[in-house]
Amino acid sequence: VNMDDPDVLEVWNLVFMQFNREAGGLLRPLPAKSVDTGMGFERLVSILQDVRSNYDTDVFAPIFAEIEAVTGAPPYGGALAADASAVLPGTAVGRDTAYRVVADHIRTLSTAIADGALPSNEGRGYVLRRILRRAVRYGRQMLGAEEGFFTKLVPAAVGSLSAAFPELAEQQGHVQAVIADEEAAFSSMLSRGIKEFNSRAEAIKQTGGGGFDGASAFFLYDSMGFPLDLTELMAREAGLAVDVSGFQAAMEEQKARSAAAAAASKGDGALLTLGPEQTARLADEGVAFTDDSFKFDLGADAGATVRAIYGAGGFVDAAEAGGGETLGVVLDRSSFFSQAGGQVPDVGSLVEAGGGATFRVSSVQSFGGYVLHVGSLESGSLSAGDSVACNVDGERRRRISKSHTLTHAINLALHQVLGEGVSQKGSLVDDSKARFDFSHGKAMSAAECERVEALVRTMVAEALPVHIQTVPLDKALAINNLRAVFGERYPDPVRVVSIGPEVPALLAAPESDEWEQYSIELCGGTHIPSTSDFGSFALVEECAVAKGVRRVVGVAGELAAEAEAAGAALQSRLPPLAGGR
Repeated sequence: VNMDDPDVLEVWNLVFMQFNREAGGLLRPLPAKSVDTGMGFERLVSILQDVRSNYDTDVFAPIFAEIEAVTGAPPYGGALAADASAVLPGTAVGRDTAYRVVADHIRTLSTAIADGALPSNEGRGYVLRRILRRAVRYGRQMLGAEEGFFTKLVPAAVGSLSAAFPELAEQQGHVQAVIADEEAAFSSMLSRGIKEFNSRAEAIKQTGGGGFDGASAFFLYDSMGFPLDLTELMAREAGLAVDVSGFQAAMEEQKARSAAAAAASKGDGALLTLGPEQTARLADEGVAFTDDSFKFDLGADAGATVRAIYGAGGFVDAAEAGGGETLGVVLDRSSFFSQAGGQVPDVGSLVEAGGGATFRVSSVQSFGGYVLHVGSLESGSLSAGDSVACNVDGERRRRISKSHTLTHAINLALHQVLGEGVSQKGSLVDDSKARFDFSHGKAMSAAECERVEALVRTMVAEALPVHIQTVPLDKALAINNLRAVFGERYPDPVRVVSIGPEVPALLAAPESDEWEQYSIELCGGTHIPSTSDFGSFALVEECAVAKGVRRVVGVAGELAAEAEAAGAALQSRLPPLAGGR
């Protein structure tokens, strides 16, 4: 639109997102349409202040000033590059590009980490790690900054944003600690990577080659954290050209390996997915969303009708046993729990009303309101329109429900022992354990672990009832001591799970201090009726997951008794401590 003229800006550029463009140019309507306004705060400021760039506004000026003070680099001059090849150390373009990269990235990281995200090797955490490393690399190479410079910029970023986001000031210490650790780790890796690059580049030159092979570039990326543009920059300085196509080929191979590993970890549930095209087709054919309200009651009559059958090649009208194909069955209603909120899905079977077909369910996933029962047809034939009975593996479900309630008990105990700084970062609830990830800056001591274990065992002894009720979201959020996962989007109304007091009592006196001694959470999972059903409890693991994130694993019932017996046997083999302790 602006013909690449920086003085022509689009403001309030509305994008109406209505279709998914498929192979061959076919436009299929999206199940949920939306409008993207495309108006940014910084862009508006640049217009109001009559400057040519977002980076020329007073939004970035304080951070630029701090970068100059911390690094000792010449002041920002606004130089722009015609292309990436011009961004080199010792040039005005390289310097000013680094200013923009560093300033933008310190703002991004400060807000993201304050909101609870952390650099890691997966998902959004990996995006943050890449952003941080890019900023550190630009600062070190283009501005001549010393190790640790990036951490020192956090106060300036927080100061420029805290008027609108006061929580940033509260989290500044945490943000600096996380960035400091990541920056130190990457600085060490950067030094090793530069050494590795120089070694490989020298070997290539000695053989008379003029290209830096893609496999080596990918090794630097995958093992040393080197982004491709850094390798290309260093290669240009060494008189070499990077084999980008070879790098991309190695990248695709790695993605395929990762996808295969992810599929293996999820079982059959990862083999079939309903994307926008498939859910749109179901909607177009008048297939209503699956009513899975029966999933919370194992004794409910969940007679259902097959509405669709989906395989690797798409939807089919019918399927026969014997092919060994993994299939997905969509029902009008279901008593199976689909994977959600850290809780693993149910397994079991779908049995055709006349007994002519048995479909073994090995995984259950939900896609846009449609519950997909994934598995294989063991006998007979199954067609759309057939009536089936939903047979959930009840004993396994009860063990999973026990683990889910156990995560709530552990969450409360951690808050009581470690304080209000604890917030849930993830969980895994299956039929053998309750795994709970939470924010905490250091390893728990043995005494803290023992206190958590003792508190949960007290809840077991008290045989506290577990109450569940669906209430309006605003009323639920008003309850004192209510726990909710940060960033989670909850429905309205929402299920409140309370261990101890009845939900109507909570709603009648939501601000009561009495509720601080109980576990009260928003949760869509399945649970046991009483903490006495735990039988016993043992905390079997405490470890680090990422910077500022710890993990505990707890078991109940027979597994807890086995863990206690194993611990007692081990202790009996140890020599007595001095002083008889």
